[in-house]
Amino acid sequence: MLLSDHILFLDGEALVIDKPAGLPVDAPRDGSLSLENHLDSLRFGFKRWPLPVHRLDRDTSGCLLLARNPKAHGRFTRAFEERAVEKQYLAILDGVPAGDRGIIDLPLGKTSTAEQGWRMVVDPKGKPSVSHWEKLAEAGGRALLRFRPETGRTHQLRVHALEGLGFPIVGDPVYGKGGAKDRTMLHAERLVVKRDVKPPVIAEAPFPDRFVALGFAAPEGAAPTRG
Repeated sequence: MLLSDHILFLDGEALVIDKPAGLPVDAPRDGSLSLENHLDSLRFGFKRWPLPVHRLDRDTSGCLLLARNPKAHGRFTRAFEERAVEKQYLAILDGVPAGDRGIIDLPLGKTSTAEQGWRMVVDPKGKPSVSHWEKLAEAGGRALLRFRPETGRTHQLRVHALEGLGFPIVGDPVYGKGGAKDRTMLHAERLVVKRDVKPPVIAEAPFPDRFVALGFAAPEGAAPTRG
């Protein structure tokens, strides 16, 4: 796999890749491959490796922003912290929620037990977490949704799908019925980061083949599947 073939946006300070599902951003404890193993191939003439600005879960595919220098990394990090970034995700739910669209406003906190390990839960004293959603299609008793999160909490969409809509994301091993060989059906579809002087960073990731395999076609306006 060559991540240099997955470039969605590239200029002097920003790089957006279409991260494959199954590739972790941070190096796993078991020593298996991660994004770090591919950074040298993403220098494109720069001496420094690009650095990821945010995180996507191992199974989540799609738009991942990397900064090509430390100053840009600082600016992009602040943009995420100040909610100045537009994010869109696609997800396949293991069921069909009522209604066509809505807003999920459920604060989230972290919990940990010896039996289940750590996970995120709805917690009235947790951090504010808001997600907008709309239903795009149905197939085989499942629904394709588009999420637009206002906040960026850990596992936010995965918990909001289950607790806010009543159905987990297909393949989710923590909040759903996913097993060791399953992939969570979550895809970072679009990313827009505004900049002061330069034009905004705008990236759209192709509709995933794994979504097509479950009976869904790319929604209107989405980037086509990778050919």
